[in-house]
Amino acid sequence: MRAPEPVLTSHLFEPLNRELIALLRGLSPEEWNAPTVAGSWTVKDVAAHLLDTALRRLSKHRDGHVPPSAGFRNVSELVNGLNAEGVAFARRHSPRVLTDLLEDAGDQQAEFFATLDPFGEAMWGVSWAGESQSQNWLDVARELTERWHHQQQIRDATRRPPLYEIYLEAVIATFVRALPFTYRDVAAPPGTAVVFRSTEDWSLVREEEWRLYSGIAPSPAATITMPGDTAWRLFTKGLTREEARSRTSLEGDARLGEVLFGTIAIVA
Repeated sequence: MRAPEPVLTSHLFEPLNRELIALLRGLSPEEWNAPTVAGSWTVKDVAAHLLDTALRRLSKHRDGHVPPSAGFRNVSELVNGLNAEGVAFARRHSPRVLTDLLEDAGDQQAEFFATLDPFGEAMWGVSWAGESQSQNWLDVARELTERWHHQQQIRDATRRPPLYEIYLEAVIATFVRALPFTYRDVAAPPGTAVVFRSTEDWSLVREEEWRLYSGIAPSPAATITMPGDTAWRLFTKGLTREEARSRTSLEGDARLGEVLFGTIAIVA
């Protein structure tokens, strides 16, 4: 086993944006209004959310713009409120206008991320990984998972093929950073290991706290084998834990293994 390598993803934003724009330009009017797994959002709403988050990121992170603040109880409440405002505003715009704006915003975002020192201090911590302060590489990788999984929601809703070839491994390698936080309150003797096998192999080992490693720990207490297609859907609330469990192999200590099905790698 070894410490997991940072997931460097800035080079993936430009091709991912090209894929998104090609996808959107090929949709019919009916497909723009198709429902998605993202709650009450249609395909158009998901595209609007991608535009809103790209513009917010550029405005605050690149340009230093500080928007008016409103009271909120927690990060989830803040993010959900901003998301709802952005989607509601975009409903007055046509699919063509949204797509043109997304193309430009996505290109600018890709250019900006390429300028960041991956090991510098990020503007935000990745809350679902239990970090109040993160390095840029994890914050940028988190952003990639957001833009990728929302595009996947559009692809699913419009029956387009998934975009896995150069993205899925990086997405899952980012999402597994949520596992130590998921297990933070799980008691186990020191040295206890839980192995997660998906696009790669990872191990959670109980030390002073749960720690993530690449590779397979010897004599794990539990081993969960989950297809990547199932993992990303589970971690973004696109599958229930029961649905994911039916697609997954769990060997060993069921109490320890079942905890993994509560992992969430989005702000929700």
